[in-house]
Amino acid sequence: MPIIADTKNWTWVIERPCPECGFDAENYADADIATAIVENADSWPAVLARRSVRLRPNDSTWSPLEYAAHVRDVLSVYRERLRLMVDTVDPLYPNWDQDETAVAERYNDQDPAVVGAQLRANAADIAVAFDALAPDEWLRVGRRSDGASFTVSSMAKYMTHDLVHHRWDVRETGAPGSESSNVEVAE
Repeated sequence: MPIIADTKNWTWVIERPCPECGFDAENYADADIATAIVENADSWPAVLARRSVRLRPNDSTWSPLEYAAHVRDVLSVYRERLRLMVDTVDPLYPNWDQDETAVAERYNDQDPAVVGAQLRANAADIAVAFDALAPDEWLRVGRRSDGASFTVSSMAKYMTHDLVHHRWDVRETGAPGSESSNVEVAE
């Protein structure tokens, strides 16, 4: 069954804490971003080793494997956005439809071990890129097609929220996709 697209504008997480996952952008200095990315990536192999990795808890929630594949691709997309922001003046990011990508790439059919390795490699790549930035590069700007404008710093925090939130989505407390969830949704 296809997932219902999330059409919320999440840019507010740059300005105030997320009441769901607890992410607070004020707790992340630019110098903390790379470490946060790598630590998040290091937490995914345990999720991907779950027996329930392909199980969707309901019609509107991805499985842990789908979330991990999404996080892997978020890291890749944002690595390209970072490159554009550093290399060009006020770039307009190419559109990326995360829901379309999940279907086209058949996230839930992918090998969890491969997804985990790719996620960690993408995290390491973008972490190195963030660590290499000069102080003035954190102020460079870029835009999404919906008009949202970001500095490298605000984009990094926005992306880090996505990583943190999706790890929270698959936490092991009876939450969506956790080991204690035993509901499988047929596709």
